[in-house]
Amino acid sequence: MGTLLYVGGTVWAGFSEVGDVLVGFAWWIYIPVLLLTLVNYGLRFWKWHYLCGRVGAHVPFMDNLVIYIAGLAMVISPGKVGEFLKPYLATRRTGVPMAKTNAAVVSERLTDGIAMLILAAISVGTYAADQSYILWILAGAIGAGFIVLLSRGASIRIIRLLGRLPVVGRIAPKLEEMYLALRTCLAPGPLLFTMVLSMVAWGAECVGFLLIFQGLEVEASLDASTFLYAFATIAGGAMPGGLGVADGALVGGTVKIFQTSEAVAVAGALLIRVATLWFGVVLGAIALLRIDALLKKSPTSTSTPTATD
Repeated sequence: MGTLLYVGGTVWAGFSEVGDVLVGFAWWIYIPVLLLTLVNYGLRFWKWHYLCGRVGAHVPFMDNLVIYIAGLAMVISPGKVGEFLKPYLATRRTGVPMAKTNAAVVSERLTDGIAMLILAAISVGTYAADQSYILWILAGAIGAGFIVLLSRGASIRIIRLLGRLPVVGRIAPKLEEMYLALRTCLAPGPLLFTMVLSMVAWGAECVGFLLIFQGLEVEASLDASTFLYAFATIAGGAMPGGLGVADGALVGGTVKIFQTSEAVAVAGALLIRVATLWFGVVLGAIALLRIDALLKKSPTSTSTPTATD
């Protein structure tokens, strides 16, 4: 989908025009862009490793690094089923039930989403006031979810009511176990810590997007670049890797906000997506080569923390 979008965008903008823009790009600047992406990955790995520990899945550091990087290759999997690779591997490595390791990945992705909402909300009134309702709806949904999460009694009752349904009934005990693990991950202290990591991690990629514009000789500000990158990422959140939707939002937003040509917008979107999406996919594909060796290791001894009320 992403490839088709860029082919279509290049045809629309003109092959020669997009090619000229890429030839004229200050390619030396791509090195700090990639380094900022590695900062993003490093901080998010730290968060993942911390959350694994919160649910009692004490994966050895280097093994967990391989697991995390391998997960980057799965972000473009259909239906985002690849998100379950990390908790599956953490379970295989530690023996901790997957209901708990799933809670770690849900907490990881939730705090990523909240961080992007905050980054986008900072300047939405300046650059896309007519689209601000999207952020408010998402923020409201997340807020409602946290209200339910905070009430242990209400949440358990909801799970047990759902457990009366024919299909859900078989997994209701696992859902309850996952809920208790989520409370551990999203207690006030861990939530604040992981939110700070998420904000800094995604902020690094927003700075990378600003550098892309500088390499294209586009006059751009950090707040505008941050808004556009965060909003496009949120828009593509339902798609694997944001394919198609995020790319289109980046192109359209660049033309609208920075008044660039279509060729510059397509080139800019291509450059930032290669640096922040496909770079990770390549690293993940390399890490997948280590998975067989990791799975042959015996599970580590673990201890399960008590959920914070």
